[in-house]
Amino acid sequence: MSESDMPDWEKRFRAPRVSLPDWAEDAPDRSLFVSNATGTYELYAWDRASGEQRQATNRPNGTTDGLLSPDGAWIWWFDDKDGDEFGVWRRQPFGGGADEEAAPGLEPSYPSGLALGRDGRTAVVGRSTDDEGTTIYLVRVGEKPREIYRHHESAGVGDLSHDGSLIAIEHTEHGDAMHSALRVIRPDATPVAELDDTRGGAEELGLEVLGFAPVEGDPRLLIGHQRRGRWEPLVWDVVTGEQTDLTLDLPGDVSAEWFPDGSALLIAHSHEARSELFRYDLATHELTGIPTPAGSVSGATARPDGSVEYLWSSAAEPPVVRSTTGEVVLDPPGMKCPPSVPVSDAWVEGPGGRIHALIQKPVGAEGPLPTVFDLHGGPTWHDSDSFAAGPAAWVDHGYAVVRINYRGSTGYGRAWTDALKHRVGLIELEDVAAVRDWAVESGLADPDRLILTGGSWGGYLTLLGLGTQPDSWAVGIAVVPVADYVTAYHDEMESLKAMDRTLLGGTPEEVPDRFAASSPLTYVDDVKAPVYISAGVNDPRCPIRQIDNYVTRLAARSAPHEVYRYDAGHGSLVVDERIKQLRLEMEFAETHLTPTATAPTD
Repeated sequence: MSESDMPDWEKRFRAPRVSLPDWAEDAPDRSLFVSNATGTYELYAWDRASGEQRQATNRPNGTTDGLLSPDGAWIWWFDDKDGDEFGVWRRQPFGGGADEEAAPGLEPSYPSGLALGRDGRTAVVGRSTDDEGTTIYLVRVGEKPREIYRHHESAGVGDLSHDGSLIAIEHTEHGDAMHSALRVIRPDATPVAELDDTRGGAEELGLEVLGFAPVEGDPRLLIGHQRRGRWEPLVWDVVTGEQTDLTLDLPGDVSAEWFPDGSALLIAHSHEARSELFRYDLATHELTGIPTPAGSVSGATARPDGSVEYLWSSAAEPPVVRSTTGEVVLDPPGMKCPPSVPVSDAWVEGPGGRIHALIQKPVGAEGPLPTVFDLHGGPTWHDSDSFAAGPAAWVDHGYAVVRINYRGSTGYGRAWTDALKHRVGLIELEDVAAVRDWAVESGLADPDRLILTGGSWGGYLTLLGLGTQPDSWAVGIAVVPVADYVTAYHDEMESLKAMDRTLLGGTPEEVPDRFAASSPLTYVDDVKAPVYISAGVNDPRCPIRQIDNYVTRLAARSAPHEVYRYDAGHGSLVVDERIKQLRLEMEFAETHLTPTATAPTD
C-alpha cells in the first residue's frame, strides 16, 4: 500500500519515531537513541559532530534496552530471547564492530539496573533470578565479576558516582516492593550510608535514586522522597549525612536531574496529566521556568552548553525531540505522523475522591457515541495529555475514548497511588464504574456500545471488570493481561512476585482469599461480553499459562471469545505486528457491536 492510500491510523504507527537521545558524559557529541525507522524498534548510534547515524542492533523482535558508556566508546545493550527479558548484557564499539559479552562470567538473568564507570572498564550490574533473588556485581574488564550485594527481595542499581568510589542501591529488604530504601556502598561492598523512610513512622514512604553529582569527588546524591505526600527531590551528602531539601511551590509530583556542572537541577513537574520543566539554581535557590508547549514532556536532559533537550507531545500533536535553543533535535526522514484530536478533562466524584479522566472524540461528533474505556498499565503509572497511536486510531473510526487515572495511578499524590493495596483490582474498578456512569449520564457514551480494554495491568482490569461488572460492558479487549492471578504469581518474574506480595499482603498460600477476590478467573463464568485476548508467548510479566487457564474456562461454556498469540514478550517492538494487533482488535469490536462506527480500512 502506498503512503497516499494508507489510512491515518496506520501512518501513526509506521511514521519514523525517535526517543530522547542519551549522550556520553565525557564525549557529549556521541549519542544513543531508539527508532522504528526499519519497522522494528532498535538502538541507533549518533555522532553529532559528523551527523552520522548508525543502526547498532538488529534483532527480529527489536531492542530498546541500551546504555552509552560515559566515555562514548561503548554501547551496552540487553540481549534476551524473543522478548522474555531474561538474558545477558552485550556491548559493541560506538563506531561499529562485533558484539561481545559485556560481563563474562555472569549467567543470564532478568536485569536489575546498570551503571557504567567513566574509566571505560568498570560497570555495576544488577541481576535477578527466581533462585537467587537480586544480586549486584562489580564488573571490571579482565577481572572476574565480584558480588557486592545479595538479597532475596527485589533491589536494583541506582547509580555509580562520578569518580567510581560510591555505589547507590535501591532495595526493598523490608518486604515492601512499592517503597524502596537506599544504601550506598564502596566498590569493595563496604557500607557508607543508609536512608530508609519505610520505618519509624505510621506510613511507609519510598525513596528513589536520581543520580550522583556529575563532579569529581562529589558525594552528593540526588534522590526522590515522599515525605510530604508526593514525590519531591532532595540532595543527600552520603558522607556527612546532610540532607538539603528542596521545598518547591509546585502542586504535583516533582523529579530532577543534574545540570552537567552540578550547580543546578533540571526539574520535571507533573500535575494533572500535564508536565513542565524548570531550572533550579542550588546556590540562589531560584526556580526558573523552561518554556515548553502545553502537553507532556516524557523525558528531558541538560546538555553541557546549558541547553535542555526534551521529548514532547500532546494528545493532538505527535512526539518530537526539541531543544531550548529552538531547534528540533532529531527529525527522522520519511512519512510524517498525522495529528489527532485534543484531549479534554473530566473530573468525576468517586468512592475514594475525585477521579481524573481524559476524553477524546471525533471532531464534531455528538453523543451518545460508541466509547472505548482504555485503561493504563502499571498500575503505578498514569495517562497524560500525550500522543498515543492506539486511542487516536479508535477516534478515527468513530469512537470516543476515555482514559482514567484510577486509584493506584501516579501523579496525584502518594495516598492515591497507595490506595489499591489488598483489594487489588476491585478498587480501581470502582473508579472505572464511576467514570462509566458519568460518561453515560453526560450523554457522551452509548450504554449499549461500551468497550473495556487495556494492556498489561489495564488488560488485567479489563478481564476483572468483565466478570465483576458483567452488565456494564458490550465488548472486552484484554492485551497481555493477568487472567489467573495465582498461576500468574507462580510463573512471573521474581520482581513482580515481590510487587504482588506487597499489593496483596502475602503469597497465594498466605492470603488465598485476597488472590481469589482479585483474580479474573474467579469471575470468568459471570462474563457476558465477547472477549478478545492477545498475548505474547514469551511474556515473563503476564505469562501465557495463566491466560490459557482463563481461555479454557471461557471455551468450556462456549462463551464468545477470540485469542491471538504472538511470538514475543510483553508487547511487540515490530511495527507490522502492532498494526496487525490493533486491526484485529477493531475488527472484533466491529463484529460484536451494533453497527455505527466505521470499519477499519485495510
